[in-house]
Amino acid sequence: MAVAESCTGGLLAGLLTELAGSSDNFDRGFVTYSNEAKHDLLGVPRDMLADYGAVSEPVARAMAEGCLNVAGVDLAASVTGVAGPGGGSAMKPVGLVHFGAARRGRGVIHEVHRFGDLGRGEIRLRAVETAMNLLARLATA
Repeated sequence: MAVAESCTGGLLAGLLTELAGSSDNFDRGFVTYSNEAKHDLLGVPRDMLADYGAVSEPVARAMAEGCLNVAGVDLAASVTGVAGPGGGSAMKPVGLVHFGAARRGRGVIHEVHRFGDLGRGEIRLRAVETAMNLLARLATA
């Protein structure tokens, strides 16, 4: 498996590699904090980023699919959101996080969570927990 992270900044990959033997299942993590990184490393189209913004369903899906394809793995997850404390707006408030998960041959699923303005650390931890649950659900499907 592989992961593509934005607002979690590598926390998901860190958790997935916490256990000895994780290299049997985990291949790599992409920290794609900027739009340029999302495009360069995962192939997220620039026009998609411009039209929808980085924190959106289409971008979360494209990140997961790009991760799956670039890494050549069977399972991938993506996280993109607004962890705060700044950067939120009325349309995309602090605590809004989009998730993508992809399993080869089964397409991409999406979830969106509105965690609220719980503080940067708490939002990031909840995002990691949600992504882990998505990966587990897709791995056993």
